Amino acid sequence: MKTASISEVKQELKTLSQSQVMELCLRLARYKKENKELLTFLLFEADDLPAYIQNIKEEMDEGFSGMNKTNVYLAKKSLRKILRITNKYIKYAGNKELEIELLLHYCTNYKGLKIPSHKSTALTNIYNSQVKKIRLAIESLHADLQHDYLRQVARLED
Repeated sequence: MKTASISEVKQELKTLSQSQVMELCLRLARYKKENKELLTFLLFEADDLPAYIQNIKEEMDEGFSGMNKTNVYLAKKSLRKILRITNKYIKYAGNKELEIELLLHYCTNYKGLKIPSHKSTALTNIYNSQVKKIRLAIESLHADLQHDYLRQVARLED
């Protein structure tokens, strides 16, 4: 079966009634947790991004506090899990400022951990790739915002 393009789906949705579109959305939400999470974000949380950011930061803080810091392998697994969840929330919002805020929070918490990251190149690479992602996202913002965020990134790199 060939998957339809987004434009084809859009054209077909235009021909359907409101109740049919609602049925399709509900059916999509039933089949995959990620679809339901995205629909929840779009319906209930997209209007209040500061509260959404705060909720995600709290979830990240819980992940960092419950992390095993004695074993480098388990710390790496926990860091990747927190990052995977964070990236999922970033993808839902599709907002560069939100992405920068959350990744800065992630990197700040990472730096606050007392784990020997210098012993593991994987841990170092996780951190460095997030700083690189932050810098790339900052480049797409307005110059005033860039300056503020670049100062925060410079603090992380010290």
